[in-house]
Formats: sequence, C-alpha cells, structure tokens
Amino acid sequence: MAASQRASVAPFFAMEILKAATERAAGGARVYHMETGEPGSGAPKPVLEAAQAALGAEKIGYTEAHGVLPLRERIAALYDERYGFAPSAERIVVTTGGSAGLILAFLAAFDVGDRVALANPGYPAYRNTLQALGLEPVLLPTTAETRFQPTVAMLEALERPIQGLIVASPSNPTGTMLSRRGLAAVTAHCEQNGIRVVSDEIYHGITYGEPAASAAALSPNAVVINGFSKYFAMTGWRLGWMVVPEDLARAVERLTQNLFISPPALSQRAALVAFDCRDELEANVARYARNRSIVQQAFPAAGFGALAPCDGAFYAYADVSGLTSDSEAFCQRMLAECGVAATPGIDFDTERGRAFVRFSYAGATEEVEGACAALQRWLT
Repeated sequence: MAASQRASVAPFFAMEILKAATERAAGGARVYHMETGEPGSGAPKPVLEAAQAALGAEKIGYTEAHGVLPLRERIAALYDERYGFAPSAERIVVTTGGSAGLILAFLAAFDVGDRVALANPGYPAYRNTLQALGLEPVLLPTTAETRFQPTVAMLEALERPIQGLIVASPSNPTGTMLSRRGLAAVTAHCEQNGIRVVSDEIYHGITYGEPAASAAALSPNAVVINGFSKYFAMTGWRLGWMVVPEDLARAVERLTQNLFISPPALSQRAALVAFDCRDELEANVARYARNRSIVQQAFPAAGFGALAPCDGAFYAYADVSGLTSDSEAFCQRMLAECGVAATPGIDFDTERGRAFVRFSYAGATEEVEGACAALQRWLT
C-alpha cells in the first residue's frame, strides 16, 4: 500500500547530516558539529536536580492538557518581565515542544486549502508541516536587502489573498530579526486584512543588540510559539508553549487533549525552576556571542562569501556561491574531508539554497575554533 500524499514531505537535511556525522564519529574520525541548532551546554543544573527530585517524590502521570497552572502562570510573568505585556494564564498553552505548538496553531487557525505565507529561506518544518496538514505554503522571496524577513510590500504584492503569515524573529537559518517597528508594521497590515500571524519566538533571549519584540504584545490575534529548547537549553525535554488569542484558547485545548493528551509531566516540573537560572543562561548567551565573533572573523578569511546579519539565535548563513553551485554536495565533502558538519541551504530554500550553507555556533567555543581552523586549512 502507498503512503498518503500528506506524508510526501521533503527530508530535513540537518538531521541527515547529523546521522552521517554520527557515523563518522563512531568510526573514530574527528567531527566538528555545526549542523544542528542545539545548545552545547545542556539543561541548567537546577533543572536536572528538580527532575531528579520529582522522580523520587511524586507520581509522574498526565497533567492538564494545556499544562500545569504554576508553569503557565510563570510563563505569563515572563512576558511582563521581557515585554511589559502580561497575558492571562488562560492564554498560555504548554506544548510537547515548539513543534507541537506549530501543529496546534495551524490546525486551530486555518482550514484545509488556506494559504499561509512565510519567508524564504526559512525553517523547513514550517512549509513541510503546512503541506502535511493540507495548507498551501506561500514562499516570500526575501533577500539580504530585506534582512531575509517579510515586509508589508511583499504581502501587498501577492496576487492572491492569504489567510496566515508565519514570522520568525530571530530566524532560522539566518539569525536576522525584525525590528519592533518592522514587526509592528507587519502585524498591523495583517490585522487590517484579516490575516492570522503565527510568530515563532523560540530564539527570544538570544540576541546581540536590540532585544526581540513579541507579536503577542503587538497584536491581540497573533499566535506566539516559544519553548525551552534554545534559550533555556532544554533541547530533548520536548517542552514548549503558546500564547494564544482568547478566541482560539478552547480550540487549542481540545486539539491538545486529542492529539497529545498533555505535555510531558516531568519536563513541566523541571521547567518551573529554569526561570531562576538566569546567570547560567546568560552565560550561555555570552558564549554564543563569543562564538559569533569568531565565525564572523574566520569565515571571510577562509573564503566564504557574505554572512547574513547575525542579530540573534546562533546561526551563520554563509554564501558559498564562490565555492560551489551545490551546497548539498559541498556539505558532504566538507564533512568527509575536514570533519565539519553543517547544513546545506537547500533545507531552507529549495532553489537559492544551493548557494548557501548554515553553520550553528551553539556549541563549545573550543569546538567552534577547531571547526574554523579546519575549514581554513581545507579551503586555503
């Protein structure tokens, strides 16, 4: 029997490269991991201790579908601290990772056949998940001149109406941000035209200048996705959250009950203390900033072309058009010949991505320095 048409999505090349890099390392070869967006530090120590204590003290079972109330209240307080905007706990939905948040947002906000615009290049799971759910991705051809972010002019130039817009600031793969003014202009246009904004804010807290603005503070109808994987360094705990408009709160809760039952109970218990680990988390951001400086100096010297502005997150989206016309083959050779694992740009832009490679500098500084040295030897 054949698989459904909904299942015919493209592979995630970052995970393909990770698999190849793991096999290389298992054979004893040196690998510099710059292919996945995973903080190298792991969860803060108090988070680990809280999880251990919960395992010994209480039953780990189902929770409320939209998460335990103390965690939802603490997430709501974070918005007041960061953005001066305090949503009610009823608008907070704890999810099984940010990925589940995207699925819930798309199911709650859109109907089959709806058109949802997003920046190109962009995180591949956006378009792949939209397609799997019967929605139509509308790719906005962003460039360095628009900082690889959507603009009102792009939306106005669309020939057919859209029902939704995904924004990501800071973004994956480029690390660029919409300014507060730019985000306000985009969300205002969407409000005026009945377009639902889904804002992926998973990299908030990891910025290197102007702090990121939240769509939740600018639009009452925006759906915000965030989580504990990036700033809180809890990748693998599969815990995210949403800030949902009041008109979608009950729909998202019902969908969660049926699709996911509840978010992981142990992860919720542990995450409650993550907000008190600011010193350790800010030390992570300081390390990313050091790594960013190393990459920004080393990559041009090694022969790479322009890098996208790294406003936030921990990615360098490098122009490799002077070195190759096939970023996938280039990444395979780079791994095989110098041990540096990175993600081909075709993951994020199926056409122009052949001229780009994404490098993650979320690991240890020594790892980033070693990768840069290996690349310089290989390319020069």
